Amino acid sequence: MISAAKTSHIGSCLSVADILAVLYGSILRVDPKRPGWPERDRLIMSKGHAAAILYAAVAEAGFMPTEALAEYARNGGQLYGHATHWGVPGVEMSSGSLGHGLPVGAGMALTAKRAGANWRVFVVMSDGECDEGSNWEAILFAGHHQLDNLNIVIDYNKIQSLDRVEKTLRLEPLADKLRAFGWEVREVDGHDVHALREAFEALPLAAAKPNAIIAHTVKGKGVSWMEGKVLWHYRAPTPEELETALAEVAAS
Repeated sequence: MISAAKTSHIGSCLSVADILAVLYGSILRVDPKRPGWPERDRLIMSKGHAAAILYAAVAEAGFMPTEALAEYARNGGQLYGHATHWGVPGVEMSSGSLGHGLPVGAGMALTAKRAGANWRVFVVMSDGECDEGSNWEAILFAGHHQLDNLNIVIDYNKIQSLDRVEKTLRLEPLADKLRAFGWEVREVDGHDVHALREAFEALPLAAAKPNAIIAHTVKGKGVSWMEGKVLWHYRAPTPEELETALAEVAAS
């Protein structure tokens, strides 16, 4: 999709692919035949620049035909280069302005609590957007309101936009910071599907506390010459590079 559209964020998509596969494949309480089902879990893809992998995930889950993925980032197509929910079943929120997903998710979770509803909210975040003050306001808000139906998954691939996270704005000790704001935290290998499933199945991790899964990932995971490279935040694979990349993924 990304190579054909000559667009960006393949590294960001590959780092979060396993997380979305587990969530849509075995964790989320959703019904592709009824995308507006009131009792569904809500997933917000806050790192909306990784839209291609989100669309692929909802298509694989049955919300839309996989043939529709050819519209990605094409003029006149419905699948925009940053995540859109407009006309795209299975996508809850248009995103891409980093720092907006969690505040909306916290509001949704509070709504469910006050309505006595059992649905849960999952917010998939990038590590880079943890620089945003709006996220820390939402983290403080969720702890105060004891939103144990709110779950964030931080795709911690250690690279943001133009450089490594530790050089741009250091996050560590990230888990301790979240705990200080009243959250329960678990750290996992974000490419170990069994560890991810085990962590998600344990939710809520503690009574009366929102939940944070810090998923340690690799940008560009699965393609040796993309892994851990800042370049693949923005660059699109050429047709020749695409062929090599797909061969590596198929062999892994």
